[in-house]
This record gives sequence, C-alpha cells and structure tokens, in this order.
Amino acid sequence: MKILFFVSSMHAGGAERVAATLASAWAKRGDTVILVPTYTGKGSCFYPLDPAVRLEWLADRMGPTGRKAWPPLSKLRAIRNLVREVQPDVIVSFLTNVNVMVLLATKGLGVPVIACERTNPAFSNSAGKVLQFLRRKTYPWAAKVLMQSQDGVQALKQMARNVERLDVIPNPLPPGIDDYSTQTQGSLNLVQAAAAPASAPLNYRKQVMAMGRMVPFKRFDALIAAFAALAADYPDWDLTIWGDGPLRSDLEQQVQDVGLASRIALPGRTSQPWQELARADVFALTSQVEGFPNVLLEAMALGCACITVDCPSGPREMSQDGKDAVLIPLDNHDALVAGLGQLIDDATLRDTLGQRAAATVRARYGLPQVLALWDALFASVVTPVKQDGRT
Repeated sequence: MKILFFVSSMHAGGAERVAATLASAWAKRGDTVILVPTYTGKGSCFYPLDPAVRLEWLADRMGPTGRKAWPPLSKLRAIRNLVREVQPDVIVSFLTNVNVMVLLATKGLGVPVIACERTNPAFSNSAGKVLQFLRRKTYPWAAKVLMQSQDGVQALKQMARNVERLDVIPNPLPPGIDDYSTQTQGSLNLVQAAAAPASAPLNYRKQVMAMGRMVPFKRFDALIAAFAALAADYPDWDLTIWGDGPLRSDLEQQVQDVGLASRIALPGRTSQPWQELARADVFALTSQVEGFPNVLLEAMALGCACITVDCPSGPREMSQDGKDAVLIPLDNHDALVAGLGQLIDDATLRDTLGQRAAATVRARYGLPQVLALWDALFASVVTPVKQDGRT
C-alpha cells in the first residue's frame, strides 16, 4: 500500500511521535510511506524514522516566493501536485489545520483521506472560529475522521454535526518501551543527590512523579498542594515533576511556600522519560484536559502505580473505569489527597495496580494491536483493485 502522510511538523511532541511510530512501522513491513511535514519553516525531524520512510518537506515544493507571498495558496497547490505525483492509495493527515488544508487540496482527486484529530475539540483552543467553520465544511469530505478516544467522538459530533464517518483508534505505545521496567528498590532523591558532594552516599527514597509542560491545564500546583498535605505523615517520600514551561517560577515559589524544597524537585526536561518513569513508585496525572495522555499510557505500561483525574479525554478509557489506576474526580483536592495517600500507604496496592496496568495497557495499546486497527480502517476506505485493473 502507498500511504501519503501529512503532519504539521516533526518537532518534539505527542502527535509527531505517533506519526513517526506509525510511519516507521508501515514502512518496515513493506508499505510505501511518504511523510510530509507542512510547516513552512521546515525545522528538523526530532524522532527517528525507519530508513524506508521517504521524508518530504512541503516547504521545498513551495519555493521561497510561495512561502512568503501566499503561503496558504502555495500549500494547497503543493499538496495537490504532490498527490497527483505520488498517486497514493490513501492519505493520512494529522491535526485540524493540516486536515482542512489537505481536504481542500485533494477535493475531487478521488483519493481517500483519513483526517485525524489529535485533541478533544470541546476543550482545544487551537482552532479559532474560521478553522472551526472550515472543519465543519471539509470534514464530511473525509473518508473517515479519526479520534483518539470516545470522549473526542462525542465532542466532535456536537461541534460538527454533519460529520458522520467517525472512528476511534488510540495512540500506540512507542517502540522501545519494552526495554524499561519499574525498579522496586525505590528511587533517588534528586534534590539531595544534586546538592550532595560527589563522595557522599546516595540515598534512595520512594517517589511520586509527574511529567509534562508547566502550563495551567496540567495543574501541577494541585499536585504540589496534595503532596504537601501528606508530606509530614510520609517523610520517606518525595515528589518530582519533570518538565518546563511558563509556570516554572510560580511552581518553584509554591514549593518554597510549603517548605518542601528538600523534598519536591523540579529538575526540568529529561531526554530519558521512560528511564525516569520506571524509577517512580507512583505516577500522578492531574490535568484539567488532555487529548490523549501519552505519558499516562507510558507510565502504566512501565508498571507504575498510577493515580489520574477523570478529565476529558483518555484516563477513564485507559484505566478501564478505574480498574487499572486510581481514578478520581476532577478539581477535587480532598479526593486527590485521599487517593495519593492510599497509594503511598499501601505497597501491595501499588504492586497490584502496577502489574495489572502494565499487562492490560500493553495488550490494548501495543503497536501490533493498534496497527491491526489501522489495517481494518484502511481496508474499509481503500477501494480494492481487481486483477484486470478495473475497480
């Protein structure tokens, strides 16, 4: 099968990581895959790709004049010309703005387009009124509109009632995650390790961990407040929040205000997220909203005992209604404190939840399982060609 795959960019990000994973998997098994970032600034490819994936930068086809003078029109022309040149069996497109552009550019060409939303449209602020209007107009042209969760399906139905061909395929676990596993001997106190002399012995302590961009909707302030409420009762536990962002200084001040600078670490970004997640005794997700929380999926796959708020969208589905993780109501401080305390206090519960989460998540979201869902989707939208060449 020949797959033409449009993405916004290949910078570091969840959608880009999934695009690299899928493109590489399809190419590795023998499909022809052309991956096309549409960002006019090009950039670089952050994630590794299988050598068989053909990477085409749309900006190169637009030319300097097209990128500066009339970028939207130049993009439409470049996409349409590329489709005519490649003659793919199917087109896959990621992100609302790219979906709209691809659907406009391919109108009338007869190639099925699978338009993939990467956020919950009811809560995303990335689509303004014009883009929302264009989404309502163009999405009915898609062979299928793909969401990451059932919550997303319901949200899109409310916002674009004329879109009927909807389906759900979750993100796959990334390749390589099987090389990591939780460490049951406890985790390093990063604050003390950073401050200690090189000759000092390392103290290993139990750890609550979170990870993500330091922005309001991640609600790391709520996690710090909940941990502070428990800290005195559990002096052998620490909290580490990996990531960076505009709220870093506010969170650092909050840590100082609660008097836990020696026990709450904000070490910044990490280039080895799985290695760090595998060191956690408890992983916590406190977001106000998610499109599909890859970090929660990966923490569960690594065998972390997880606590997550029941936010839209993804945690309820991933945890199977709270069977595989502690699922608590959104915006409920007392429930967060109680759920976190329950996991901190009960090593048997942590072990049970971690083992169950790893088994079920790997079974439901493993790459082979997700590829099978994509294959069924491709079969439903691609017209088979008979041996005599006629459809």
